[in-house]
Amino acid sequence: MAGSVSVVGVVATLVAVTVSLGIAGAAAIEAQRVAGVADAAALAAADAASGAVPGAPCEQAGRIAAAHAVRLVRCDLEGLIATISVGGAYGGIPFDARSRAGPPDASAP
Repeated sequence: MAGSVSVVGVVATLVAVTVSLGIAGAAAIEAQRVAGVADAAALAAADAASGAVPGAPCEQAGRIAAAHAVRLVRCDLEGLIATISVGGAYGGIPFDARSRAGPPDASAP
């Protein structure tokens, strides 16, 4: 009988650890997804600011964020450089990401 109780305890512990690691892994994946959306939104805004694509820069960033089910938190423009902040959540855990994009530096080799 004591052996059965020990086995049940070990199995319950293994299940709890497995579920916890699964949730942590999924949250890490979501954080990277939100960061990728921030990058894409910043690139879209910078393209619009430079005139490479039509539309207002922040509208383009918002369109990209909405297409990926992420909210646009902030959109700042300094000339042709766009700085974008987006936010998302997974299981009640909020994730924020920020990205910056613009033309290449003219002085770079």
